[in-house]
Amino acid sequence: MELYDELTARGLIAQVTDEKEIKDLINNGKATFYIGFDPTADSLHVGHFMALCLMKRLQMAGNKPIALIGGGTAMIGDPSGRTDMRQMMTVEMINHNAECFKKQMERFIDFSDGKAMLVNNADWLMDLNYMDVMREIGPHFSVNRMLAAECYKQRMEKGLTFLEFNYMIMQSFDFFTLYQKYGCNMEFGGDDQWSNMLGGTELIRRKLGKNAYAMTINLLLNSEGKKMGKTQSGAVWLDPAKTSPFDFYQYWRNVADADVLKCLRMLTFLPLGQIDEMDKWEGSQLNEAKEILAFELTKLVHGEEEATKAKEGARALFSSGSAADMPVAELTGEDFEDGQIGILKLLVKAGLAPSNAEARRNVEQGGVTIDGEKASDAKLMVTKEQIGEDGIILKRGKKKFVKVVYKE
Repeated sequence: MELYDELTARGLIAQVTDEKEIKDLINNGKATFYIGFDPTADSLHVGHFMALCLMKRLQMAGNKPIALIGGGTAMIGDPSGRTDMRQMMTVEMINHNAECFKKQMERFIDFSDGKAMLVNNADWLMDLNYMDVMREIGPHFSVNRMLAAECYKQRMEKGLTFLEFNYMIMQSFDFFTLYQKYGCNMEFGGDDQWSNMLGGTELIRRKLGKNAYAMTINLLLNSEGKKMGKTQSGAVWLDPAKTSPFDFYQYWRNVADADVLKCLRMLTFLPLGQIDEMDKWEGSQLNEAKEILAFELTKLVHGEEEATKAKEGARALFSSGSAADMPVAELTGEDFEDGQIGILKLLVKAGLAPSNAEARRNVEQGGVTIDGEKASDAKLMVTKEQIGEDGIILKRGKKKFVKVVYKE
């Protein structure tokens, strides 16, 4: 099966501008393509994961990826899929986040020997002359067409700032610049980026009379919209310091039955034939499929050793209540007052709740246990002696577990 057909069979392709030309380019390793990542946090999350996997697939077939860090566009903020304006970020924050992105991308993309490029659009956007942009780029964009774009529609009622209105032009200018500087002939992105991507292809064709192409990938679990990568306490990050390998494994282990095969096709590198065989699986076999999914994706992000630890830890936990290899929160003497620590403070310290208020809600709703015993009193105090040498297993909800230990 050729690459384009495989991408289609895996359910990855949402829409393309010129299918015949795109198919020829990527099947024959002739595409130089880019995907943009705005550094709005200090870690990539699973919402970026599909894009990184797609870049890896195309690079393995001989195509050349350009990973674009949006150091410039992050100064504006993408309005796509948002009901309000992003919080403005400082240049220092953006630069720090961009450096974090670079390190994580190297796990997926081979940047050696010119096989891929990593660029930052701040290098050209920050030095643009406003009047030059107005005269050279502005005439190629119709305000009527821009306002009809899906990325702006849901913002019109609440108000769309002129700052954000420029995002489409900036993203289009990125493609235009990458085409001229590096011969980039294709842009990939999520299905919600279609309007922005068309802007870039049309700008290249109008200004340069050259062909450029756009292809969008389906957002994973599209029926649930932008929920991919979100949990009750925030995003599922690729940085192990923010989401442990165990929690990352558990996130995928707990996907809905209806989504497990979709995730296996879109995100893993398992042969399609092997995944198609799983279409026949039912009942407890679906749990095995979820374990395969969780292991394969944890291995991609954190390596095989961490994936194995996470799998064994999860199995031990659910079969016998053992805390092997689950995340560990270490308490010190400073965390205790008169040898005790409150349950709310303990949940926050263990990373199971972002605040005391959220911890209180979890406790009062009956979602917290200590070593299997429900903790329903928000005033509950836990002593050093209770934690002891072996620690305790603190659980919030059905999926979040932490082993709490005390270090003298």
